[in-house]
Amino acid sequence: MKATREQSKFVISQKGANWVKSGHPWVYEGEILRSESATGASLEDPVPNGSLVDIMSESGTFLGTGLLSLQSKIRVRLISRNANDKFDRAFWKRRFAYAWAYRKQVMSPEDLKAVRLVFGESDQLPGLTVDRFNDILVVQCLSYGMEQRKNLLYPLLLEVLREDGQAIQGIYERNDDSLRDKEGLAQAKGWFDEGQGVSGSLSPVTQIVENGLLYHVDVANGQKTGFFLDQKLNRRRVADLAKDMEVLDCCTHTGAFALNALKGGAKHATALDISASAIAMAQDNAALNGLEDRMDFVTANAFDFMEQALANQQRPWDFIILDPPAFTKSRQRVGNAGNGYRRLNYLALRLLPRGGYLATCTCSHFMPRDRFLQEVNQAAHEAGVRLKQIEYRQQAPDHPILLDVPETSYLKFFLFQAV
Repeated sequence: MKATREQSKFVISQKGANWVKSGHPWVYEGEILRSESATGASLEDPVPNGSLVDIMSESGTFLGTGLLSLQSKIRVRLISRNANDKFDRAFWKRRFAYAWAYRKQVMSPEDLKAVRLVFGESDQLPGLTVDRFNDILVVQCLSYGMEQRKNLLYPLLLEVLREDGQAIQGIYERNDDSLRDKEGLAQAKGWFDEGQGVSGSLSPVTQIVENGLLYHVDVANGQKTGFFLDQKLNRRRVADLAKDMEVLDCCTHTGAFALNALKGGAKHATALDISASAIAMAQDNAALNGLEDRMDFVTANAFDFMEQALANQQRPWDFIILDPPAFTKSRQRVGNAGNGYRRLNYLALRLLPRGGYLATCTCSHFMPRDRFLQEVNQAAHEAGVRLKQIEYRQQAPDHPILLDVPETSYLKFFLFQAV
């Protein structure tokens, strides 16, 4: 028997209903035909921003319940398709418990202190990202409805973890993302006060272990949430291939790919990044692991650096790693992004000897896998080499991909040999 509905109803178009029935959790502004009260009567007053609303087809079929965002083109983000769900404390705690149980199952125990705990839509917690770095949780909230409920949600997440014996000292909010502007939310960062008076005395710098390597993570000032966890297993794979090689790690950020290569037996690694603060962090991590004597560090634009190396006829590297930031954050700019990826890969392939190795990736979900591969293949033709694909990989499983939500599949990572 279905529970009595308390939420207002949004009736959506047939196109929107088909989209939701296909599995996608987003309802766009243009698909909403009208709103009704829980009893089906016309509404005299607008539904408040952030409210829970039921999504209905024109024929009256219940499609799901979601969070309303009045300033976003994504007007409703579904959190449930079960008409019997009650959106109480127990509901949200179950969501976090499911997310934690999944990570415990798919990640190795040693990875659980540096792990993505919540990955938005993939965990039916749209707009919410939570990373764990040792005893600190870093939260990014990009949904108006989630922001409204954070005083309920964050303590519940802590409750789930602490009940399982996980030592968590505090939550740091990294809400300094421009996507919050589209939700009508202010940008800010700082400790979340969970009512225990401990967060104010915590340092935002902590230490993690990933793939047996130590890293300092500055959750207040590092990019995104402080450290990119999605490449964890791809770094491990690079370590498998890098023995006895000279390695160039472009867009190194924390130095992670270079350090993994050295751990795998590489002779030497050059860590390159346009950001001086990123290079300082990479140097710090190299020293932390006692690997600074096998590394050098360059603050430069990757395109400029490789072009200069070609002009100087420098070709000392056997393995080049390209891990650039997203070249596009919209479908409209995929063409320009493709040109950038093609040029970057062309330069790397010109620098590699025959038999050299290339790791290359895109972290933009707007760049389709086949289009990215096409650009890399064109770069190889222009460089006069052929590519032998070793492996295709994606993000680590703590960033789960929902097959019917393509936005959750964003990282495309290839390993090649140039022949």
